[in-house]
Amino acid sequence: MFNKDRWNEILEVLTSNWVRTVLTAFGVFWGIFILILLLAAGKGLENGIKQDFGDIATNTMFMWTQTVTKSYEGMSKGRRYSYDLDDVSAIREKVPNLRFISPRNQLGGFRGANNVVRGLNVGAFNVYGDFPEIINQDPMNITSGRFINYADINEKRKVAIIGEGVRSSLYAKGEEVIGTYIKIQDVNFMVIGTYKKKTSGGDGEEDQKQIYIPFTSFSQAFNRGNKVGWMAITANDGTPITAIKQQIFDVVKKNHKIHPEDNRAVGHFDLFEQYNRIETLFIALKVIAYFVGILVLLSGIIGVSNIMLIVVKERTKEIGIRRALGATPSNIRGQILTESVFLTIISGMAGIVFGAFFIYIINYVIELSGPIDMFANPSVNLGVITIALTILILSGLMAGFIPAQNAIKLKPVDALRNE
Repeated sequence: MFNKDRWNEILEVLTSNWVRTVLTAFGVFWGIFILILLLAAGKGLENGIKQDFGDIATNTMFMWTQTVTKSYEGMSKGRRYSYDLDDVSAIREKVPNLRFISPRNQLGGFRGANNVVRGLNVGAFNVYGDFPEIINQDPMNITSGRFINYADINEKRKVAIIGEGVRSSLYAKGEEVIGTYIKIQDVNFMVIGTYKKKTSGGDGEEDQKQIYIPFTSFSQAFNRGNKVGWMAITANDGTPITAIKQQIFDVVKKNHKIHPEDNRAVGHFDLFEQYNRIETLFIALKVIAYFVGILVLLSGIIGVSNIMLIVVKERTKEIGIRRALGATPSNIRGQILTESVFLTIISGMAGIVFGAFFIYIINYVIELSGPIDMFANPSVNLGVITIALTILILSGLMAGFIPAQNAIKLKPVDALRNE
């Protein structure tokens, strides 16, 4: 395999006609280059979309109320209803395998009127009334101070955690935040912490412009009683929220006398289901990338096979002499296959190197120009490179198989006579 004379012969054969060899090699180079780029582009799209999910717990469902569309037990259709803390308790009691149930209330928002004041600075921000568990469902980095705890809940403390976007809007650069007060709809709250979320694209900037206060304080300050605006519900690991969400709907429908078959009365967004659909989409995109890339590579392999057939034809006398001197069919086959695999691997490795360089340039441009929505860090991992190398070796063997078989069919006498 590593015989010096053999490798000298291989190099002599491949360099005897540079133009032909380069044109043949380009087909393999281009095929593997396209395969690498397609896989990198798919990975970039996957990274971008998954990055938009941030660190949010994906086995989660968000649930809110909608208009009742069917009459039931004397209750008319078209009515509105509201969740309350009794619904939360009933769900926790009757539905197993739930990890977190976070009732939530919300005020205003960045698209609404100004609702937060500090001195002469005002702003419109989303204000959430939450329980401490929400930080496990919608993770955030606490950059200073702390998050809500159950002491805040039980004592109905008027405290707030603000995003870095709120901080930059209401405070001067470098100004101390912890212990200061902000006024939310004319009610004073003391800032006890700041946070920053890992999000990009979409409303990522606005995710930093939110304020969290204890659920009980929210209810007391803004006259919500025990009402719940909506819920974030997370199932235990190993139990998809999709599999148990109907049980949750049934509990709520029973509590509010809603027809069991009224599928419009309970609004929800199943994050687990959507995330799985995205995962399936990316698997399909990866399969398509491999399919297209291998098809392009196949055209290059056909070119290598054709050129090896020509090489065998040109070396008919040489093969005849080697057979007459005692070379076995295995020796001849090994020589042709080695030449084919060598040409294929060298061409393919060049495609991998250029593909990696092109990906590096794309990442560099993205870094200079700033984040792109739903696209981030296009790349290929070591596994993809290993697969590409395996494809190259198999392709080289396939390309050389027919020429090798033709070579060993030549009888020494016929080969010398034909030449």
